[in-house]
Amino acid sequence: MSLRLGHVTTIVASSPAVAREILQKNDQYLASRFVPDAVHIFDHNKKSMVWSPLNHLWRNLKRISATQLFTNQRLDANQGLRRAKVHELLDHVGSCCSEGLPVDIGRASFVTVINLISNTVFSVDLVGMNSESSHEFKETVWAIMVEAGSPNLSDYFPILRWMDLQGRRRRQRVNFQKLHVFFDKMIDNRLRHASANATCRDFLDVLLQSLERSEIDRMTIKALLMDIFVAGGDTSSNTVEWAMAELLHNPKAMARAQAELSEIIGFGNHIKESDFVRLPYLQSIVKETLRLHPPAPFLIPRKAEDDVDVGGFTIPKHAQVLVNVWAIGRDTSVWEDPENFNPTRFMGSGLDYKGKNFELIPFGSGSRTCPGLPLADRMVHFMLASLLCSFHWSLPDGMSSRDMDMSDMFGITLAKAVPLHAVPTKH
Repeated sequence: MSLRLGHVTTIVASSPAVAREILQKNDQYLASRFVPDAVHIFDHNKKSMVWSPLNHLWRNLKRISATQLFTNQRLDANQGLRRAKVHELLDHVGSCCSEGLPVDIGRASFVTVINLISNTVFSVDLVGMNSESSHEFKETVWAIMVEAGSPNLSDYFPILRWMDLQGRRRRQRVNFQKLHVFFDKMIDNRLRHASANATCRDFLDVLLQSLERSEIDRMTIKALLMDIFVAGGDTSSNTVEWAMAELLHNPKAMARAQAELSEIIGFGNHIKESDFVRLPYLQSIVKETLRLHPPAPFLIPRKAEDDVDVGGFTIPKHAQVLVNVWAIGRDTSVWEDPENFNPTRFMGSGLDYKGKNFELIPFGSGSRTCPGLPLADRMVHFMLASLLCSFHWSLPDGMSSRDMDMSDMFGITLAKAVPLHAVPTKH
């Protein structure tokens, strides 16, 4: 589909075949970003791994992130940290259970993921489960997503950019500044105590070594940290919240999930990451959740640097290119009864979301595949399985599944419009 929005031609791919043409066959020609005006702050469009062009800096940032954060070796080495953070999540749920209180699933999942990331990067927890800081941080992350992903006149009428008519750049500058102040504080503290912490070896140390070698500058470090915290915290926690919402909305699926966990793991027992391969229905729940609720419904917009032929159609130079993975996940020519939450459709199918099956590409494909996918994959399964294995779940105040509001809220990512509150009880 081709649209003319102001001065910008926008191409929308809504089928697996066209998505393959864009993300795989023509990846090298369509890998640049169409950068929203609300991201042109603090040179974020030039320094960020998410938004920068595929230049030397981008390759360097991708190499650092891949080798220091997301390789299987690194992930295996940090397995104990993930286990500790998930146990803290279960302790929080257990306290709510003892007091008969509902759990804000999205917020609890967000805090768990953010503290996992902050320990990996800074070796400290960032927020507490019930702290005001966790609410403020989540609000800031979501505000960044909304401003970057919402329609903006400045993007389609460049002559109006200097006016910032909708105030998006102004508000985004405030959002960015909040995180930059925090990152500056952490960087300065580490530099002041560098000699005392000679044995410390977290991700910030790796970045500061690159800074010392003049491979990257301080602004690039902060841009990369924003990528990791904003994208990493929001997408994984949203997926867990959507999965729990769908299971509460579909009690038969919930019963089957917990029956599998009871048989394979045993209620109340701690789950190990090595157990995931023995839980095919749990894996199918995650796939079905990502089909219906992809973290980035249009992925991150791409840009054609030159005219590109895609399936006999010419994408003109400077066009914005969107891949509508939300629509692909609901395509009746691909999926039977696509609006229905049915994890069994994936049982024995061999389909996964690693970027090879274009019917299911919630994390993209090609050179711009989400680099954090290996961590998100482990963490989403770990949190979801642990919540289901340790507690029975119901809706508060006598609500039935039919009363649930399953509407979504759009930014760059797809969040649940009404936060999910669920009541845990011990098995």
